[in-house]
Amino acid sequence: MNCIDPLTIKAPLQKQFRNRDLSIELNCRGNDRYTKVSFPIKYGLFSKLETRDYIFEFNLNHEIRHAKSKKKTWCDPSEWLKRSMGNDWVYYSTGGYSGVFEALGEYYLPNLMYPTNSLLGGKPFEENEIHHIVANWHEIVSSLPDTGLPDIFSEWLQDIRQKPPEALEKKAQTLFDIIGSRVTVMPPDARHVDYNFIPLTIADGCLYKCTFCKVKNKKPFYVRSEANIDSQMVALNKLYGKDIVNFNALFLGEHDALNAPAELIIETARKAYEGFGFDSSFMKGSFLFMFGSVDSFLNADPFLFKGLEKLPFQTFVNIGLESCDKTTLDLLGKPITPEKVRAAFEKAQHINDTLSNVEISCNFVMDDSLPDTHHDSLLSLIRGSNQRIRPKGCIYLSPLKFGNPSREILYDFYKLKALSRFPTFLYLIQRL
Repeated sequence: MNCIDPLTIKAPLQKQFRNRDLSIELNCRGNDRYTKVSFPIKYGLFSKLETRDYIFEFNLNHEIRHAKSKKKTWCDPSEWLKRSMGNDWVYYSTGGYSGVFEALGEYYLPNLMYPTNSLLGGKPFEENEIHHIVANWHEIVSSLPDTGLPDIFSEWLQDIRQKPPEALEKKAQTLFDIIGSRVTVMPPDARHVDYNFIPLTIADGCLYKCTFCKVKNKKPFYVRSEANIDSQMVALNKLYGKDIVNFNALFLGEHDALNAPAELIIETARKAYEGFGFDSSFMKGSFLFMFGSVDSFLNADPFLFKGLEKLPFQTFVNIGLESCDKTTLDLLGKPITPEKVRAAFEKAQHINDTLSNVEISCNFVMDDSLPDTHHDSLLSLIRGSNQRIRPKGCIYLSPLKFGNPSREILYDFYKLKALSRFPTFLYLIQRL
């Protein structure tokens, strides 16, 4: 697979046009590093269209990626809409900045159009102005007068109009077809790149079929062939097109890629780094995300983590531990033992302490219906097992219920966070 020629991604000079109806800025340069700041920031190379009432931003394929209103009815001038590669709209709210950062590790709260397990946020998509943009952005753009524009801006506007919602939905489905299915849950650590990654499936399904899980499929676990993986990379390169230069992160799916052979994981990551041109991305640094189960993590060849350490990625592997209490594990329908959970937790800390480019994060569930022994066993891991603050190895707490915000559960989270010796955050379930 050919790498992207670095010369082809150098952004041409920014071009601007303005009249009384609109302004267009082509080849805008956003931030080239993902960073955590409490004010609006955009990333990568993009173009912007601004009218009297709206601001729209488009990627290098001329597909809409951000939008906001300038009207007084807009919730907050620091908040905006983002469209994902899966063609979902996400509303980014401030949520009071400090409270959101304490809970999620990020300054902005993603509000989703579909049911999820969030304990924070409201229902922004029920707001008239937000709904209006989501439903009518293309009509708004198509209604703009385009006479008298210089050719480069007129042609750009025509390209925008040729990417209506129906075409974007079709492209999203093409993405799902290429990798085998929709990414029904993204790794929590993908927050570090604002969930902007290229998905690549190396293994389908998961080892366990836990009864509590709402996001995984029922497919039996099986590993993809190298030929299949290579064909995905070719198709993804074509699908992402010019905008691939705005990506520097890879998600190896599906739900337990860690159970794939170590050699396949390492070689796939290496080929993807070269094939997707991460070395010449506009975005600095490169990131690799994976899910793993307790057994795949415990059984992983030591060569795997040493190999990941040598790759040009900052790698995050997220392990679903869920609980260290037998009663709770049985209630969740998770076929593992507390002894295995403790062993996996200890192994995670050893890797976090010894490998600088690899981080293992762990998930645990939260719910007011779980027995007190779950809370006690969790606290023994995230506090009792360590006598010092650990800067690495995030603990993610995932509320079990979807569409049921709870102040009581949120209060319990903050109590656990205050006692934890690890970075501890809520896990907001999001799909691609």
